[in-house]
Amino acid sequence: MFPRKPVWGLASLMALVGLVFAACGTPATPRAQGTEPSTTTPPPPAKTTTAQRAKVEVFSWWVGGGEAAGLDAMMKIFKAQNPEIEFINAAVAGGAGTNARAILASRLQAGDPPDSWQGHAGQELIGTYVKAHQLEPLNFLYEQEKWLDVMPKTLIPLISQDGNIYSVPVNIHRSNVLWYNPRILAENNLPVPTTLDEFIADLEKLNSTGIIPLAMGEQWTAMHLFETILLASLGPEKYSGLWTGKTDWDGPETRHALENFEKVLSYTNNDATTLAWQDAAQLVVNGDAAFNIMGDWTEAYYKELGKTPRVDYGWAPVPGTTGVFQFLSDSFVLPIGAPNREGAIAWLKLAGSKAGQDAFNPVKGSIPARSDADRSLYDEYLQSAMADWARDTLVGSLYHGVVANDSWKTEINTDLGIFLTDKNVDRLQAALMSACKSSGPCH
Repeated sequence: MFPRKPVWGLASLMALVGLVFAACGTPATPRAQGTEPSTTTPPPPAKTTTAQRAKVEVFSWWVGGGEAAGLDAMMKIFKAQNPEIEFINAAVAGGAGTNARAILASRLQAGDPPDSWQGHAGQELIGTYVKAHQLEPLNFLYEQEKWLDVMPKTLIPLISQDGNIYSVPVNIHRSNVLWYNPRILAENNLPVPTTLDEFIADLEKLNSTGIIPLAMGEQWTAMHLFETILLASLGPEKYSGLWTGKTDWDGPETRHALENFEKVLSYTNNDATTLAWQDAAQLVVNGDAAFNIMGDWTEAYYKELGKTPRVDYGWAPVPGTTGVFQFLSDSFVLPIGAPNREGAIAWLKLAGSKAGQDAFNPVKGSIPARSDADRSLYDEYLQSAMADWARDTLVGSLYHGVVANDSWKTEINTDLGIFLTDKNVDRLQAALMSACKSSGPCH
């Protein structure tokens, strides 16, 4: 029920991206110029047979737990609204999305797209499928459904390219969350830290108590920690500039952020590489660790364990990121050449609707992208996240696909893996600059 978690190997991920890019024989939909959303009308529906019109195939990796239950809730609404359309749930199990994306790449290469598919909003979609001219812009739906009035204005540029919007976010997760054990903090006379300096001082104090100061898991969780420390060190504007070329990867401010990351890492558990994210999160509620930095799917996991909020666990923005919401989103798209374009549009309308998002998210353990959701349906943590989503500055997640395309993220992951062993900040900074030049906006 949680976002994809395994770290891909470099070779397998590059092979997958190659498959996707090989499937770009379909002509591109013309793009509007400038930064404002295009007002161009949608292209005419693709020619379909009667049998094709009776079905809509939606491709995802939601096969278990709350995410599958949430999808089922949406399917019931879809079937009630569209009784003439058979809904084909083409969910693929395994790898928390890895298997699904591999199968999707093969289907796109063969010219056999599903009517809509799930992906992470932002550059994971834009840098892969939009770049390969495989997705239609969705500006017409945002205008028809008035979604621009109910979704944060700062969200739209993060899911757009050249003024065109390419996905419909059905949910929002927050990545910059500090989870803590209230009892441990109280016993050590530590208030919840709000600045990065306070956080590092608390980690140092806890380091001599026998308690793990900061629980961490396998390598992908280190990249998750990395993105939040970059944000805490640089602030939202300069953090966002890393992904556009406005902030220098080889500059002194980035160097300071990397040094902060190295310092924070020094307070993590020695067995981190052997632990899944759930194991690291459980160290906090078991009383073995004081802090864990992880996305808000952690709260859904704590609920599964039967833990009580504000008693067994507490939460706050990662110190230094108050007022900033670092997000990721499961979204759906409209492929060029969808077998049942009209059915796909009906699905996308539901995915972006208040009814659809309120059916899915309370069960999934995420919040809606819309600002007009029924708050009474959501638990205490999710209500707090909804309030922050509506007022905070939004920035995108690195690991979870918003700010960097797949090849760039893979390079960063490789560099980070080396750093976890050698702790060489000079080498890491040079490698990150090189990765920005080869896969990102740096020249």
